[in-house]
Amino acid sequence: VQLQAFGGGLVQAGGSLTLSCAASGRTANLYGMGWFRQPPGKEREFVGTIRWSVGGTLYADSVKGRFTISRDYAKNTVYLQMNSLKPEDTAVYYCAADPYYSGTTGSQYNYWGQGTLVTVSS
Repeated sequence: VQLQAFGGGLVQAGGSLTLSCAASGRTANLYGMGWFRQPPGKEREFVGTIRWSVGGTLYADSVKGRFTISRDYAKNTVYLQMNSLKPEDTAVYYCAADPYYSGTTGSQYNYWGQGTLVTVSS
């Protein structure tokens, strides 16, 4: 499975941005797809995840109520809609996927896309 994340950019605080993660290859076997982020100088952290087939979602407390994950089967794409962005949301955002896991631990995901940078200015 190959993942390609895109959609990052510069946005003002309070603004919105949508990231996309396009999956290719053996996507029929996927169970979970997650979003993670790595703020400058910090470790990677969990953002949210979605179960590919049933659509159930889970979010980090820091983004709950502001971020929404959705998926489009026809396009093999997962989206991360980010609203009410804050400067502390500035990070490189990564998407991840796995055929058996859909939790919060990044090391459990087998497939990773390249990161896309989101910068939120104050």
